[in-house]
Amino acid sequence: MTRLTGWFTALLLGTATLTCSAAQQPALPMPTTTAAPVAAAAVSEPNAPLRNSVLNFTQVAPPPGSMTLRGTQPSSQIEFGVRSDEVVTRAVLHLSYRPSPALIPTLSQLKIYLNDELAGLVTLTPEQTGKLNQTEISLDPRFISDFNRLRLELIGHYANVCENPANSAIWLDIGKESRLDLTLQKLPLKNDLSHFPEPFLDARDTRPLTLPMVFSAQPDLTQQRAAAILASWFGSKAAWRGQSFPVLYNQLPDQQHAVVFATNAQRPDFIKDLPPVSKPTIEIVNQPGNPYEKMLLILGRDDNDLLTAVQGIAQGELMLRGATSTIDSVTLLAARNAYDAPNWVRTDRRTTFAELTQYQNQLQSDGLQPGPISLTLNLPPDLFLVRARGIDMDLIYRYSAPIQQDGSRLAVNLNNQFMQDYPLPPKDNAGKQLLHIPLNQGLQDSNRQLTIPALRLGVINQLRFDFDYANTFIGGTADGRCETVTPIGHHVVIDESSSIDLSGYRHYIEMPSLRAWANAGFPFSRYADLAQTLVLMDKHPDSQQMTTLLNALGNIGAQTGYPALRVQLTQDWNEAKNQDADLLMIGTIPADLQDDRKITALVDAARGWMNKPVYQPLSDVTAQSADDRQAESTTAVGSSGPLAAVIGFQSPFNQQRSVVALLADGSPRAWELLNNAMNDSGKRNAIFGSAAIIRESGVNSLRVGERYYVGHLPWWERLWNALATHPFWLATCALIVVLLFALMVWRLMRMVSRRRLAEYDDE
Repeated sequence: MTRLTGWFTALLLGTATLTCSAAQQPALPMPTTTAAPVAAAAVSEPNAPLRNSVLNFTQVAPPPGSMTLRGTQPSSQIEFGVRSDEVVTRAVLHLSYRPSPALIPTLSQLKIYLNDELAGLVTLTPEQTGKLNQTEISLDPRFISDFNRLRLELIGHYANVCENPANSAIWLDIGKESRLDLTLQKLPLKNDLSHFPEPFLDARDTRPLTLPMVFSAQPDLTQQRAAAILASWFGSKAAWRGQSFPVLYNQLPDQQHAVVFATNAQRPDFIKDLPPVSKPTIEIVNQPGNPYEKMLLILGRDDNDLLTAVQGIAQGELMLRGATSTIDSVTLLAARNAYDAPNWVRTDRRTTFAELTQYQNQLQSDGLQPGPISLTLNLPPDLFLVRARGIDMDLIYRYSAPIQQDGSRLAVNLNNQFMQDYPLPPKDNAGKQLLHIPLNQGLQDSNRQLTIPALRLGVINQLRFDFDYANTFIGGTADGRCETVTPIGHHVVIDESSSIDLSGYRHYIEMPSLRAWANAGFPFSRYADLAQTLVLMDKHPDSQQMTTLLNALGNIGAQTGYPALRVQLTQDWNEAKNQDADLLMIGTIPADLQDDRKITALVDAARGWMNKPVYQPLSDVTAQSADDRQAESTTAVGSSGPLAAVIGFQSPFNQQRSVVALLADGSPRAWELLNNAMNDSGKRNAIFGSAAIIRESGVNSLRVGERYYVGHLPWWERLWNALATHPFWLATCALIVVLLFALMVWRLMRMVSRRRLAEYDDE
């Protein structure tokens, strides 16, 4: 089966000019095939490394991790991929299932399909119905390819004649304990860059990316910047998978592919004998003594060549080919505009749904009850929607006509909250609606009117369309005749030309907001290429600090979908004072910034300083007054346990700039806790406010200290925003306005009465 890569995007067009030539070979035309790397051996070798993989249904099955097969929805499936450098030698499906006690044994079966091939059959017996059952089914590895679908289909019968497929007695539950066990064998691959980023990043591998980066010794700033750009590029490709970049000095990882940075003068010992290079070079080779693990060599005459080579990868990976490629030149053209990250919804114009799709046929569904169609809306964290009346969405959809005259509808949900529904008339197979997404929705009854915040837009939002059909099934008639209607599946499509309009809204946000940093990389991601970001590193970073740098930049790349081509690094605090940029600090905070009034948490060696606020809400959604944010006490705690912290505060040099500091107490375990928190989506969700303390027990976030605002609002909008958050002052202003209006009316009436009296006096 052809192995689709589907990974490469045309970043080169409009953003950079690059020339790349393959070393020691003539120029070749661009390859037109998308086949995966060809294994050096067509058959598996007996001494090849093996790996066991367990795919639990809780991870790969549709939410909530278990399946219920019914008469109207008799099938469900899981999907899994196999890396290009591995082959499956053994596959066993462990099924935990409970069939309905109403099902007729023998006539009812559970069919298992692997890539549309019947791979197994479970015939229900009288002893199985109504009880929890376990079974093992061996799958033929020859039917497993690079991308696979394992489909379970129920053939359920509760009567011999006149059955109603919608009868609630037809069901079979697949338990969460079900799993698929795979044994995979490594394949030796050719050294060929034409399939890059494979095997270092494989689109079929749904596991988080772990890619070690190796240096000969502590890297200088230029090497650090080159590695940071490459990590952000790999992060943009890893996307939702997650990513981690462990840093090693002068050693290779155990049984893992790796990236190695080396100049002619500074090289790790294991590639000392490699010939010197004359220009920026990218090469893929086997690790010493291991044909199954690859090294991506980033080579150059000096550190600047390493930076050029990495920029060549980030902007022209489509031109890489052969075992070795050289980067002749990279010229960055026009800088990116603010808020134009590829993964974000555009805020300068209307955005079509075609721009938001992540895979083919995402906007289509079919079946007796078609599955929901979902879209992800990633918004800039500082989009100011507080006083907005709503967001316009132009919705165009097509559907097969329902049989029923009434009852079929399209329901639109945002973040699992119902917004609107539309009927599906049987005579029409297309519809167009101008939907107004409310930011506040009123609920009314006969007694009172209650206004509640119905929709809360965040950084990551899920827009879901549910097509619900009212179907009629006939299993028998009153006069005893048996009439059976064969159910026909429905087809629904949300048109790609549908659009959502977020243009015209201002950018304004209360800071510090570590949630905006954890979930969207803000404020650094304001420019997708990090053009206005400065990273402050220690002068002699150890491997843990370097790992933190690469993980932080990799996370931002995954959130924006674009590499940090213009990020700047420094080791001099005085240099940071002279730049108009947001600052990312890794390691320690300079002595002149260690002021308790500005910084809510400090970590220094084995002592942790924490300013505890008077009132601490459970999340950043809960309102908190300025008095509550003031520090109640400053506590010094001596401890031998590992401690890390993420701190946000206003830049001391520019009121519109922010500082995010990633700190640890110096122990390797503390840095490990910090990196685990950045790479774990659940722990990232627990980071908010102005300080996040990370310990063995988890993440505790605080909102304390002074707050400030980043962005621009006209004075009248700032006034309304301030009044909206202070009901007492809003009521006071309303009272003053009423009194002024009453005074004006009183004076006007007095003037009128005086004129009338004057007229009477004249008479």
